[in-house]
Amino acid sequence: MIDRKLKIIFMGTPDFAVPCLQILLEAGYPIIGVVTAPDKPGGRGMKQMLVSPVKSYATEQGLKVLQPTNLKSTVFITELKNLQADLQVVVAFRILPEVVWNMPPYGTMNLHGSLLPSYRGAAPINWAIINGEKETGVTTFFLKHEIDTGDHEDQ
Repeated sequence: MIDRKLKIIFMGTPDFAVPCLQILLEAGYPIIGVVTAPDKPGGRGMKQMLVSPVKSYATEQGLKVLQPTNLKSTVFITELKNLQADLQVVVAFRILPEVVWNMPPYGTMNLHGSLLPSYRGAAPINWAIINGEKETGVTTFFLKHEIDTGDHEDQ
C-alpha cells in the first residue's frame, strides 16, 4: 500500500493507462503531475492534433500535464525536479533515462501489462492475444537498470 501523503507523478500514454490514473485519483493519492506523449498530427490530411488518452483524462481532472519530446532535456529534467515528487508511477510509457526514474526518493514504480518474465517490452497484451494465452495479468515493480526486471509482484 502506498502512503496517501506521498506526492506522485504519473507517466503514461494509451487507454490502458487511464484506469490506473483514475484509480489513484479516486483513492485520494495526490497526483502532482502527469507526463505523457506530445500531441501529434493525425486524422484526415493530418490536419488535427491528436492528444493521448492520458492527457485527455488528466486535463479533464485539472492535472498539470508535461509532454516532453526529449526525456533527457535539461528543461524537462528541471521541470520534473521542481515538482518534488516522492514517487513516480509509470504505466505504458517510454523507457525512462536513469536520471528520471532515479529522481524521486521512493523510486519509480511500473505497472507492466503481463506476468513477467513473459512478454517483456512493448505490446505485451497484443502478444498475449496473438499467442492465444488463456490467462494473463499485470506485474508491478520498481525500476532498475534492466528493462522490465525490477523487484516485482504479480497480480
